[in-house]
Amino acid sequence: MTPAGAVFAGAVLVAALYCGLDPFGHSTMAAFPGFEVYPIDLPPWSALPTARDAENRLQRAEIRFLNQIQGPESVTFDPQGRGPYTGIADGRVVFWNGESWTDFAYTSPNRSEVCNPKPSPLSYLKNEHICGRPLGIRFHKKTGDLYIADAYFGLLKVGPKGGLATPLTTEAEGIPFKFTNDLDIDEEGNIYFTDSSSNYQRRNFMQLVFTGEPSGRLLKYNQVTEETTVLRRGLQFPNGVTLSKDGSFLLFCEGSLGRLSRYWLKGEKAGTSDVFANLPGFPDNVRTNDKGEFWVAIHCRRSTYTHYTGSYSRLRKFLLRLPIPAKYHFMLQIGGKPHAVIIKYSPAGELLDILEDSEGKVVRAVSEVEEKDGKLWIGSVLMPFVAVY
Repeated sequence: MTPAGAVFAGAVLVAALYCGLDPFGHSTMAAFPGFEVYPIDLPPWSALPTARDAENRLQRAEIRFLNQIQGPESVTFDPQGRGPYTGIADGRVVFWNGESWTDFAYTSPNRSEVCNPKPSPLSYLKNEHICGRPLGIRFHKKTGDLYIADAYFGLLKVGPKGGLATPLTTEAEGIPFKFTNDLDIDEEGNIYFTDSSSNYQRRNFMQLVFTGEPSGRLLKYNQVTEETTVLRRGLQFPNGVTLSKDGSFLLFCEGSLGRLSRYWLKGEKAGTSDVFANLPGFPDNVRTNDKGEFWVAIHCRRSTYTHYTGSYSRLRKFLLRLPIPAKYHFMLQIGGKPHAVIIKYSPAGELLDILEDSEGKVVRAVSEVEEKDGKLWIGSVLMPFVAVY
């Protein structure tokens, strides 16, 4: 072997050992040495909606409260129409009083200086379990109570005057919630909510996305009996939940599968579920408007990379073992750049409208869309603002 060949062979061997052993813990899954990767049954390309927003109308959205709030995942208004209210990355639920943001509620009884203001939503990740992370929030229209799905503290409630929220439930069937995500409330006060994983916390949401881990659950909490019931189990990253206007069914997002599923609450199909719509990307929350239509927030369109790695779990596991940081896997997952997509569906599942910012120039990410008085209030767990279209 020539000297050059020997050097090349040695370099290949060193690179192989580095990739195989990951001595500096650079891989996405370094903190989870025994991790498993699961098949993701994505719908075929032919089943996805082909509609696009050629005008990129979300680029016309107005950016409000820039850098005043970090990571406003869910946006809502109280029964008197005041607000918006939103849960942010430092663990508080805050309220816009018309002039400034004021504290309304918080979920953690153990807040400390680690929860103080930081420069970006992701800056809070390592301390979320201390500060709390309110995700889905909803007001009960009759009582004025605010219900909160906190990623770490479970399902909670706080009265109309705010303050420290009271836990309602933190486990089901003896399995603690690891990643409580979103909720909705019916006329009787029953709460339907999701726990995205029994194994990964929200601060490890990227690992949950990459592995396709199937321990998520759709649940119901009865406030009269204080009983928590599992409606669906074995889900891959369930998140957004919303009731139909007539209360006959609820929709929930299956983030890893890129689809919107329906769970029937009334009628002959009660207790069963089906696919409501296949989506062009990976959804976060879904919200019902006054007409009974559904707004779905989609983080990004599905890329060729996510299609193939979703279909071939062995390939995905191999890639996750390489010393490649999570942020690079994430960029591949979203097609190279953040780009928000919003879709409106009819109660029958017909696609009515689609808005997007395919270049990510204005609305780079979206977690939830709340329609009020002809405006769309757009929150994002990753952005330091609320967009209004």
